[in-house]
Amino acid sequence: MGLNPFGRSNSAIALDIGSSFIKVLELEESKGKWSLTNFGMKKLPPEAIVDGALMNSNIIVDSIRELVTSNKIRTKDVVASVSGHSVIIKKINLPVMTLDELEENIQWEAEQYIPFDINDVNIDVQILDPAGDDAGQMEVLLVAAKKDMINDYTAIVQEAGLNPVVMDVDSFAVENAFELNYDPSPDETVVLVNIGAALININVLRGGVTAFTRDITLGGNQYTEEIQKQLNVSYEEAEALKIGGDIVRDAQAVVPEEVEGIIRMVSENVATEIQRSLDFFAATAADDEIRGVFLSGGTARVPGLTRAIQEKTGLNVELINAFRKIEINEKDFDTEFLNEVSPMAAVAVGLALRRGDDR
Repeated sequence: MGLNPFGRSNSAIALDIGSSFIKVLELEESKGKWSLTNFGMKKLPPEAIVDGALMNSNIIVDSIRELVTSNKIRTKDVVASVSGHSVIIKKINLPVMTLDELEENIQWEAEQYIPFDINDVNIDVQILDPAGDDAGQMEVLLVAAKKDMINDYTAIVQEAGLNPVVMDVDSFAVENAFELNYDPSPDETVVLVNIGAALININVLRGGVTAFTRDITLGGNQYTEEIQKQLNVSYEEAEALKIGGDIVRDAQAVVPEEVEGIIRMVSENVATEIQRSLDFFAATAADDEIRGVFLSGGTARVPGLTRAIQEKTGLNVELINAFRKIEINEKDFDTEFLNEVSPMAAVAVGLALRRGDDR
């Protein structure tokens, strides 16, 4: 699902512009199989992107250029994505009609569901059940994103010397990566939770179709901020402690044990928010039995988070391996590194599966 196809291309690179890291990834398809041809990531300084807003465009552009150069990427066409409160995803019911008819009427229909001026958003739709129900109603997935955010992201891509061909949504990119790697059963319900530095995307899939979505303003930054505040350490030191490292201050080691309580507290908050979202979904879909939760994003590997979510929801929780069914040449890539960062790569992998001529 692309919010804004700018052109047509048979080959494109994925560019995942996150709050903490920028990632580039390129896949090649041959005989129905995908292989990894390029992958690189670069950490952004704090405050470069805040709540999806690009606060320091120069650093972001320079980082993209560095990644393209260091990975010797020649492809200019780019598939990127957005998320957050400037993106609205809703499942709505409309009278049965063709896609052409829907696209003619969607501006008027969308006004009822979007809390922004209709002229300020880009809209895309997908018909979920073309045949409709007995009452002549069909389910439609409506996606809208504010034009100013889309314009900001495409301007960054263009300034870096690249050509944006599709703008997608993070939740749908993770969905693409999940479906490629896990072959979900058509009769099962799963929850995809993408936890980044500043945002959690929740996407409940029923039979491979989005049944519920929610974005929560919470993420890895909360761990870092709490560690900074409670232990009086720098941002860099807090980041190291968050992922299980240790630092030395005044000749004494600040060991992970001192951080465990802080991490546990934030993880409980994250797990509680996820549970609330699933409770809301369950209230509208009482018959659905959720098979499990699949975690992705840079925060997914925070020690103890998987266990906290599992205890709170009572569901099996698993980290997504975004490279699970992608062929990787061990001579070209460090497989140990890819295994470590695979949950972080889910958005990028999902974007790399897209092409400029996709609907």
